Amino acid sequence: MDLCDMNQIKALLARHGFRFSKSMGQNFLIADWVPREIAKASGAHPDVGVLEIGPGIGCLTRELAGRAGKVVSVELDRSLLPILEETLAGRDNVEIVSGDILKLDIRQMTRDMPRLSGFAACANLPYNITTPAITALIEAQCFFAITVMIQKEVAQRVCAQPGTKDYGAFSVFCQYHTAPELLFEVPPDCFLPAPKVTSGVVRMVPRPAPPEVDAPQHFFQVVKAAFALRRKTLANSLSAALGGQIPREEIALAMERCGLPPDVRGERLSIPQFAQLSKALRGLV
Repeated sequence: MDLCDMNQIKALLARHGFRFSKSMGQNFLIADWVPREIAKASGAHPDVGVLEIGPGIGCLTRELAGRAGKVVSVELDRSLLPILEETLAGRDNVEIVSGDILKLDIRQMTRDMPRLSGFAACANLPYNITTPAITALIEAQCFFAITVMIQKEVAQRVCAQPGTKDYGAFSVFCQYHTAPELLFEVPPDCFLPAPKVTSGVVRMVPRPAPPEVDAPQHFFQVVKAAFALRRKTLANSLSAALGGQIPREEIALAMERCGLPPDVRGERLSIPQFAQLSKALRGLV
């Protein structure tokens, strides 16, 4: 069965009485080059285990199974389980887990896989869980690569550089932990049903935490505060968020010591600059 053929997909879904769920953000691929390229980018090979989120009807799962030693796919929609049982029949290296990835112990799932050289994460993520799912995968700290297809606008935020309109707290979080790269875009007509937006495939390779950050919790508190009032200057944003802990005058003095102009906005700061400012402010708490 060709799982990217629209007519065969419709016949498969009709046979199982399946109905698309808008709340789950279900859009199945109908362009065979997309799952092939995603699987290739994932780094899957016979010595690797892959955790997949949202297999849908299994087109990406099949591609991953043909490359990886083991694939564990987590599917929230129980109505897709009998479909996956049919479409993945004979793929002995695939395990389907019924559950919510945001409620599962990701690290334990990789521990339960056979002895393999490493683990990758791969997903066609529903738009409504993109940020928490990426956050959970990064914080699990057990993957050599995380490759996800997400809304193009989110992909741009993940990879955005300082000084651009897409750069924000989530950009800093992703780039603090990983080196993200936007690999390619996927137009709406590659899906059934077609979404209203273009998608993008991002690959994130974990890297060590920046050495200049010695207190990550405080660092991210400062980052979130800096973007809390995006249209305001950095000084105003920090004052509003941290004013109860640090007087505005001391915030301004800390910025001056870091060589930051008084009217600079948070989106102008790089990770090293946020780290320097975080240290300066931490000394005032």
